[in-house]
Amino acid sequence: MKPVYELTDIHYRYHAAIPALEGISLSIFPGESVTFLGANGSGKSTLLHLLDGLIFPDSGTIKAFDEVLTEEKLETDAFRCFFRSRVGYVFQNPDIQLFCPTVFDEVAFGPLQLGLPAGEVTRRVEDTLAMLGITSLKERTPNHLSGGEKKKVAIASVLSLNPQVLLLDEPTNALDPRTRYWFIELVGQLRKAGKTIITTTHELSLAAQISSRVLVLTEEHAIAADGTAQEVIRNHELLHKANILHEHVTDTSGYFGKEHEPHTGDNVIKFPAVPAAEPRPRRS
Repeated sequence: MKPVYELTDIHYRYHAAIPALEGISLSIFPGESVTFLGANGSGKSTLLHLLDGLIFPDSGTIKAFDEVLTEEKLETDAFRCFFRSRVGYVFQNPDIQLFCPTVFDEVAFGPLQLGLPAGEVTRRVEDTLAMLGITSLKERTPNHLSGGEKKKVAIASVLSLNPQVLLLDEPTNALDPRTRYWFIELVGQLRKAGKTIITTTHELSLAAQISSRVLVLTEEHAIAADGTAQEVIRNHELLHKANILHEHVTDTSGYFGKEHEPHTGDNVIKFPAVPAAEPRPRRS
């Protein structure tokens, strides 16, 4: 099986001076739920920006879907359409992501940019809103919604593209407990649907609940560990050194108890099996 992403010796500095990532090499395979775990400033969000083609490394190579990901390649219509239809990014702050006059327009924006037919766009929007339980919000203005509602709309605006890969930056920041639990159930269903999910967080409990694999980024902006959630989160010495776990905390076993497992019964959110439609050429 070929990796979705393959990174080789990635280095990145802000303003050519401030280190953000140092020597990052890794592969991510289809269907994995990978969490980048690290303290603030460790480079987690920078790594997601690289994976989404928002920025590009100073040195090293990123391959996405077996193609080298470069700024020049993303400027070509064919590759940009191919890549953007397969990778969706949910920003940490939904206010950065939401800008349309209504929720319906917000969720329709991505499919419209891919040149999908109007009927297909409407169907995708209605299906996605129903799936996330936010159909009642479709005529609302996004900036008048609560924080949890905004997060759901931001996620809907990405899921309407039916991407193969979801990039989630600190997705539970500022969420109330009910919305946080909703999000964890959603990730469980997306995993069952075969999506590749790549998340950043400093929350051990979230990493334990949603991840098949956890990578630890240090304050030196390098990868210190790569393993299962249980292997990594029970390595207290590693977590202390990475400034993720307080030195006086010596037990993280509670994160793996049944009370922390995502619910998998019949009442969870169902992700519809909608095939990714191939974008049609736009008329000039």
